[in-house]
Amino acid sequence: MAAFSFPLLTVTAAVPAIGAIATAAVPAARRTAAKWLALLFSLATLVLAVVIAVRFRPGAKGPFQLTESHAWIRDFGVRYDLGVDGIAVALIGLTALLIPFVILAGWHDADPLEGAVPNRRWRPTQGFFALILAVEAMVVIAFEATDVFLFYIFFEAMLIPMYFLIGGFGDRAGPHGEEQAATQRSYAAVKFLLYNLAGGLIMLAAVIGLYAVTAHQLGAGTFSLQQIVEARASGRLTLGTGTERLLFLGFFFAFAVKAPLWPLHTWLPNAMGEATSPVAVLITAVVDKVGTFAMLRFCLQLFPAASSWATPAILVLSLISILYGALLAVGQRDIKRLIAYASISHFGFIILGIFAMTSQGQAGATLYMVNHGLSTAALMLVAGFLISRRGSRLIADYGGVQKVAPVLAGTFLVGGLATLSLPGLAPFISEFLVLVGTFSRYPAIGAIGTLGIVLAALYVLVLYQRTMTGAVRAEVGGMRDLRARELVVVAPLIALLLFLGVYPKPLTDIVNPAVGHTLSVVDKKDPKPTVRVTAVPGQGRPGQAVRDQDVEAAK
Repeated sequence: MAAFSFPLLTVTAAVPAIGAIATAAVPAARRTAAKWLALLFSLATLVLAVVIAVRFRPGAKGPFQLTESHAWIRDFGVRYDLGVDGIAVALIGLTALLIPFVILAGWHDADPLEGAVPNRRWRPTQGFFALILAVEAMVVIAFEATDVFLFYIFFEAMLIPMYFLIGGFGDRAGPHGEEQAATQRSYAAVKFLLYNLAGGLIMLAAVIGLYAVTAHQLGAGTFSLQQIVEARASGRLTLGTGTERLLFLGFFFAFAVKAPLWPLHTWLPNAMGEATSPVAVLITAVVDKVGTFAMLRFCLQLFPAASSWATPAILVLSLISILYGALLAVGQRDIKRLIAYASISHFGFIILGIFAMTSQGQAGATLYMVNHGLSTAALMLVAGFLISRRGSRLIADYGGVQKVAPVLAGTFLVGGLATLSLPGLAPFISEFLVLVGTFSRYPAIGAIGTLGIVLAALYVLVLYQRTMTGAVRAEVGGMRDLRARELVVVAPLIALLLFLGVYPKPLTDIVNPAVGHTLSVVDKKDPKPTVRVTAVPGQGRPGQAVRDQDVEAAK
């Protein structure tokens, strides 16, 4: 009898799912108990994510580790297949790390408003935290899934709790009255849902098309990523040029909506602007990472030739996202929408690194996913604390905050400096690798992409200047500094930004083998610079010819 293997990946996804059910079942009068229960389940998930990282062996043979495989829907070749590579391990760790901070930051976001008539049946607090845990469970299993159909189910299912988090628990500091604010929240939630559902439906057609092709050529249809990749490598499965490109576009469209990539980005500023700050972090630091992760895992590995074919267009779209998002961030008057447009610019960098098709670019893109999650979480959560004190999201309503709340202003500054990729903070390494990896293959694209760094410095520093410096406005004169709970949320994020900024090796050691595997599937190698070396007169053998070498001598 085979030895029992503990299903670590399944348990890691199941714990927050069970926590969601348990939190939702807490009686209406026990709101505080529901909060603590949700926090405990999120911490348990974090412990399991650490166990995954400890058990993962970067140098082990094979693309996936800690694998689980069980038959599910036999007639259609659907299996419950889970496995992680270094990229998935890093993103599961990011997700499990951020959720406890999201819960702590949103501790009072779903409490009944003062003067509200109590309702013993309606439990908004329990529902709020249960939905957060449900999103965590679905995101984790999406990172673990190696069966395309299994991934698709949770890729789409996570839209449901996110819809209710955006539409049902909106920001209470909006510029409109409660009735108009509810309308704006509903609009943002529906827009988020429709955009992502449209992308998901197109992907579903591509998933069915992929199954049909495998059934025709392999004799039995399959959704297994590993089986399809191996069948293509051995020549047992071949896709016609047109078929592969259509299937690639179906997958990529869905992931580009989720990412989000220009021009499919317009749902993000609405969603982040109307959601509470913790939910905004959940959107851009956790859920949106599923889109860029899936580009690496599915687009590149299932459709390598089509990925190379589409690369020039995707690089241009990424470049537009970088510059467009940064330019619109410069002109924003709303703090949360500014951070949303900054995230669009950052996702442009991530996708640029993925499709640069170099080891530096893809390693940088993966690190960028993690570091962007940390920096955006730090900046957005501190911005949420600021907004909750003043009751306004408008930049013009602030001024002189650093004089009355220096710790809040200082943490806001560190989050902003991380967002603009200041050297010494974690995002700098990511952005540097992305640009180096891009420049080595596409010098013009890499050079233009550096403009995003200049614009990032502009919108972050102007935001800090207008809100934190200058004369103290009367409305912020009595503003309190960060409380103990808020410091518990922010301090670890800042510590990680500093640590990974000077010592990213723990992440790069995990990520690099997975990046190498992806590039081998796409059949890409890092370009070598070629410069002409001319023999110096009087040296070498007489009549030695001029020859090209891998390293070019400078004149």
